[in-house]
Amino acid sequence: MTIGEFIERRRKELDITLEEIGSATGVSKSTVKKWETGFISNMGRDKIKQLARILNVSPAVLINESIDDYDSAVNADKYDNVIPLTPPAITDDVVVFPVIGSIAAGYDEIAVEDWSGDTVEIPRSYLRGGKPSDFFVLSVKGDSMYPMYHDGDTVLIRKQPSLDKSGDIGAIMYDNECATLKKIEYVPGEDWLTLVPINPEFKPKTISGADLEQCRVLGVPWLLIRELN
Repeated sequence: MTIGEFIERRRKELDITLEEIGSATGVSKSTVKKWETGFISNMGRDKIKQLARILNVSPAVLINESIDDYDSAVNADKYDNVIPLTPPAITDDVVVFPVIGSIAAGYDEIAVEDWSGDTVEIPRSYLRGGKPSDFFVLSVKGDSMYPMYHDGDTVLIRKQPSLDKSGDIGAIMYDNECATLKKIEYVPGEDWLTLVPINPEFKPKTISGADLEQCRVLGVPWLLIRELN
């Protein structure tokens, strides 16, 4: 199918109207209809990212000219948290998290917990019943996870010692002192894992054998916080 047909099918699958997408991305209903008929060559990078989050798919999917497998495209590196089409209710029930340091979207960055005083307020409802102690907040450093994560993004991380499955994105410590945010691929029972960047300009890094003893999963991204200029 064409990318326009993919957008239309996904929108209808999620029961989203043309007007709702237009309102969320700052364009007219007719512009969204043009996207669905294939006129996306003039869609800017910011609009691609916004549309990807609304449709809960990877931005990389929307830069293709056609889609061979709809189900694979829908499930490839999709966002865990989509842009709400209606603003969340204003609430005073928030949790204040310190931004305790940065996590590399690259390699060989020493993990340093260095609180500069920055904080973020997150509505308690976004924790989906979790306790504040189950989470921590870091800022992203580097571009290896672009376009899903940008340099300077703030990410709420849910603490957990393992991933649900190979290919999930996780915050991981390796070499006992370096931390990074990557897609992590592995085969259960085998003594290796591969840290995979989303940005094709960066190479994967495989950790195996005894070096695995110095690796541990810190958690998984739960919520992305980004300032839009």
